[in-house]
Amino acid sequence: MSTITGKYHTTNDFNEIVLERRSVKAYDPEVRISREEMSEILAEASRAPSAINMQPWRFLVIDSAEGKEKLAPLASFNQTQALTSSAVIAVFYDANNIEYMEGIFGKSVELGYMPSDVKDMQLQQVKPYYAAMSASELREVNLIDSSLISMQLMLVARAHGYDTNPMAGYEKDKIAEAFGLDKDRFQPVMLISIGKAAKEGYPSYRLPVETITTWA
Repeated sequence: MSTITGKYHTTNDFNEIVLERRSVKAYDPEVRISREEMSEILAEASRAPSAINMQPWRFLVIDSAEGKEKLAPLASFNQTQALTSSAVIAVFYDANNIEYMEGIFGKSVELGYMPSDVKDMQLQQVKPYYAAMSASELREVNLIDSSLISMQLMLVARAHGYDTNPMAGYEKDKIAEAFGLDKDRFQPVMLISIGKAAKEGYPSYRLPVETITTWA
């Protein structure tokens, strides 16, 4: 079902959300997304799956004029999106996310989602496993998880009536430090612009299923 909230078209029609999503390059610069609604969008996106529910993703929401001016030179190939969108969400993963493992599992027990003995067993098995991972192995796991939430974030934004565009063209080695984050701990995944399209995104050709699928 689709509804109009203010001037924005929201929907819970799955086909409309998925099949009509477009990558938008230019946004209406007058549209603002409240931090309350943005928090709702991020909370809904955070229902995405992750390996043993570790949730390594972290968000930097750049929604102020000052923040966008700081971002623009770091995203030289995507300045239109950066400057006209309601916000740009920088998705990072936390390389030290193991610090949250006991808290996540403990809260799961408190909420009745996990038996206490299962928590103890998982901590005993998984914590040493994660601690022993090489940097490249940990990066691979965290990139997969952070990519899952990034796609979910774009679909949730669409359901709220907003358009998005995922972007990889930016100074990945500078963005964390530019916004006061520990660049060794917080590793960039992608930027996602969000707002209301000033011009509709273009449809794109997709390879047929028989080309991209092998049956076994």
